[in-house]
Amino acid sequence: MKIENATVLVTGANRGLGLVFTRELLARGARKVYAGARDPATITQPGVLPLRLDVTNPDDVAAAAKQASDVTLVINNAGIAQSGGFLAADSVDVTRRIFETNFFGMLHMSKAFAPILKANGGGALLNVLSVVSWVSGAMAAYSASKSAAWSLTNALRLELAAQKTQVLGLHMGFVDTDLAREFDAPKSSAEEIVKRALDGLESGLDEVLADERTVQVKQGLTATRPSYLPQAS
Repeated sequence: MKIENATVLVTGANRGLGLVFTRELLARGARKVYAGARDPATITQPGVLPLRLDVTNPDDVAAAAKQASDVTLVINNAGIAQSGGFLAADSVDVTRRIFETNFFGMLHMSKAFAPILKANGGGALLNVLSVVSWVSGAMAAYSASKSAAWSLTNALRLELAAQKTQVLGLHMGFVDTDLAREFDAPKSSAEEIVKRALDGLESGLDEVLADERTVQVKQGLTATRPSYLPQAS
């Protein structure tokens, strides 16, 4: 998948990784970039087309698919997070809310745009996942949603192979955006993560492990004591 002359839709494009994706796409010569956000007035990046898009709202998704019928690349970036474990008093409500965006939102978008990508030659889906697809921690519901989104990504790759749609999963640790502001931990720059993601897409990869922590965790999945289990101190 080449970015030059591509027509791209980025969800959650008003800030964080989504905003950086729009900038880098334009810099790489994308023909058109649709920037999706719940409130299109929050889209401030010059050169993009603001699009009202709440990925949890099927009507918004259907309207976006109708308006952006020329898309050749969809970047499923929209996501939300909240700290807390599964035994917290509000964990069921929190988990449902996070899954609505991080899993079902990605599913709605993928179903709506798969026929469009097929009609436009195949194209690609780039799904923003996380290192917590494989390990849990302080954000239990977020981790579970990203695990589910990883499984969805792997299934979509199989289902869309016949129409020649590339499906790339992007995994990374903490990124210096609003989403990770409360965590005191090493963070990658959003610019670095986005460049690695788009480099991987253009190289035809199925998966990008965008930082060293993610590489270590993925390698540790097959260790004698796998990385998803508590490690000895």
